[in-house]
Amino acid sequence: MESPLVVGADGSDASLTAVDWAADEAARHGRPLRIVHASMWERYEGAEPALTTDRPADQILAENIVGVAGERAERRQPGLTVTTEVLAEDASRGLLREGDGAAALVVGSRGRSRIADLLLGSVGLTVAARAHCPVVVIRGDRQALEARHQRVLLGIGGKDVDAPAVRFAFREAAVRHAELEVLHTWLRPAHGPVEHPHLTGEVTEYAQRASELLDRALETTVREHPQVSVRRSTVAGPAHKVLTQRSAAADLLVVGARRSDALVGLELGRVAHRALHHAACPVAVVPWYRPASEAGDL
Repeated sequence: MESPLVVGADGSDASLTAVDWAADEAARHGRPLRIVHASMWERYEGAEPALTTDRPADQILAENIVGVAGERAERRQPGLTVTTEVLAEDASRGLLREGDGAAALVVGSRGRSRIADLLLGSVGLTVAARAHCPVVVIRGDRQALEARHQRVLLGIGGKDVDAPAVRFAFREAAVRHAELEVLHTWLRPAHGPVEHPHLTGEVTEYAQRASELLDRALETTVREHPQVSVRRSTVAGPAHKVLTQRSAAADLLVVGARRSDALVGLELGRVAHRALHHAACPVAVVPWYRPASEAGDL
């Protein structure tokens, strides 16, 4: 059976938006959708003998959450195969376990106010930093999500030659019939004004190196996806700022996260971390496992 797309639901408006996005995404890729809700009621209820035959309120709530989410997905995408389950564990652990057999995990931004919406909740951050599969965090308000820019934005780092994030972005652009904008940033020399005649050649060299890096990073995948329209962009400036700004004109931002097999803490990097907190569109974090000696950032 084809690996499902898994989305976490907790009953919040943010998670319902994530369910909508995940249903559309599953339909695009022809994959089943699995909706899960993590609840600890079974552990607490199992600690003491039951004094009544009535179902616990927390159990009813958990079942209602996945039931409503499942019906919502089926209405949005008729014909989509949808399954639901309540997981008897905490949200981060349950989603990470689900990710081991998933094509991707989808979670909502957990902000509940205009200020909090700028920041990502702890569950989304933990899952994005530790899952073995791609994780999509649904950033942006509903109006922004319903807009169609027909553009996927991919951030490329210095070592991302034929990286999983590159292949993921091309597949997304292909199924969406969207343009793929591939971006690599570089920093201008800090020891003088760029207009200085002795620095002009140096700046040109930086830009040329950036362009050559993009060519190497995309060489194989471009041949595999000839139908995808690709726009290469090299920009002077910090990657996390440039990508965050350009995300306002994209339907999806894709970034890689290099990790080592020996997991220590949350392995995201500055660029992915900034995007997850401040991007104006959904952000896909695609893990790339490399030896610890090669770990780094975009």
